[in-house]
Amino acid sequence: MQNPAETPEQSTGWPRRHVLKAGALAVGAGLLGRFANAAEGTAISPAEYLAMDATDMARAVQKGELSPHALLAAAMARCDAVNPKVNAVNMRHDDYAQALLKARSASGTANTGALAGVPILIKDLNTYLQGTRTTNGSRLYKDAPPAPHTSTLIDRYQAAGAVPFGKTTCPEFGLTTTTESLLWGQTRNPWNLAKSAGGSSGGAASAVAAGIVPVAHATDGGGSIRIPASYCGLVGLKPTRYRTPSGPGKYEGWFGASVGNVVSRNMRDMALFMDVGQGHEAGSPYWAKPLVRPYVEELRTAPGRLRIGVVRDSLTGSPLDPAVVRVLDDTAKRLATQGHEVEELRLSIDPRQLFGAHGSVVGDALLTMVHDREQVLGRSATADDYERITQVVLGNAQKVTGEGLYRARQSFESIGGYMEEQFQKYDVILSPVTANITPDLGLLSLNQPWDSYAHNAMGSAAFTVLANVSGQPALSLPVGMSDNGLPIGMMFTAPLGGEDVLLRLGAQIEQDRPFAKLPVV
Repeated sequence: MQNPAETPEQSTGWPRRHVLKAGALAVGAGLLGRFANAAEGTAISPAEYLAMDATDMARAVQKGELSPHALLAAAMARCDAVNPKVNAVNMRHDDYAQALLKARSASGTANTGALAGVPILIKDLNTYLQGTRTTNGSRLYKDAPPAPHTSTLIDRYQAAGAVPFGKTTCPEFGLTTTTESLLWGQTRNPWNLAKSAGGSSGGAASAVAAGIVPVAHATDGGGSIRIPASYCGLVGLKPTRYRTPSGPGKYEGWFGASVGNVVSRNMRDMALFMDVGQGHEAGSPYWAKPLVRPYVEELRTAPGRLRIGVVRDSLTGSPLDPAVVRVLDDTAKRLATQGHEVEELRLSIDPRQLFGAHGSVVGDALLTMVHDREQVLGRSATADDYERITQVVLGNAQKVTGEGLYRARQSFESIGGYMEEQFQKYDVILSPVTANITPDLGLLSLNQPWDSYAHNAMGSAAFTVLANVSGQPALSLPVGMSDNGLPIGMMFTAPLGGEDVLLRLGAQIEQDRPFAKLPVV
């Protein structure tokens, strides 16, 4: 594990020393004065903990007004109180977190870094914390050995002062848009415990919406940040391909379709974590457009008059729920009122090419992962190791030829090129995140026949996969609610490297209509 005092420079983009300084200067809330002269371990009330976002927490710790130990204790207590209801956290690493804080206290770095003292959770999917287990939501990995290293993205969060103390649930191998598995059970949506939290970062979204942490690590290979953010009333940003690191040792996921970031309650925490996490990884052959300035500064910059194309047609052919239509219409009207140029846009994307290419890449990546695990176990995996839909995905992957995989990569490039052409005419594309509102638990489970699963999945997969294949950044914002009180997100997509545009626009939207407060759990 990297020493928390270290703050490595990026090979491109904004130098990390300036990022950490910018985080220390971030605007805080009025709560901070309550914690003056706080000693190590001083308790804070549950209400005070829930009222703070990550920016508040870091600022209070940096100023010595709140200790990291108090924040960690509050996060653990909140997890103890609500996790039995939502099942968002599947593994606790309290000892790891306590040892990390002890080491920082000994080195004099406990109060430093842009994320000083902020408790976080890590998604239990292809992301590693040294000395702890990663199960990928699968019984095949339930006895996986402790990781020998920490993933680069998590290392960056730790180097900036964050404190990971557990992992969040995901469906088996992240293959569906709900978070339910035979290994870990059903993860529930804090807004309605009978509903799905989305997937595959449903555990992360449920944990943030339930107030366990203000920000949680998440990944997105087909909508897995944006869908749960929409269902749980959060901010979720899928970065540009290669904006955040995937290593060490591997430098892209699913040909770049899968990227890591976080879900958060607001825009300023999203910008803060993006500043810390983004940037080229040593050894990687892949690069993203360098930053002009830190993302936290983009929030203070007006977006200007943007050309916004509105997409209404789902790529799966699923009709939009009337509540989704209402929120889309309202969002477009508000954007026009704010001075943006808004017009309808129809995309000429062949769904068979899009989903065929994406499915081939995901399937072959999974097949490789399974073969690697079989070598470690010294046996072949059986049907008892997998859920029913996973078996179908693996069976289809075995039929993909080398030519088929090469053509899938070509489709990634051609679809990406087509989308960049659209961004010659538009600065941002607005669409729903999903065609449906939050579904009931069980509908999207991987443990069911293929036909019923495929039918049920059409609504949640209706819009998000495109940005994964094309590589563009896409932001889900919690801008509406259904009549029965469920969050509805809208998605804003920008050209490659256009996170700055999305953050400026997101800040404007948040100021115009503050996002919903946490649900009562």
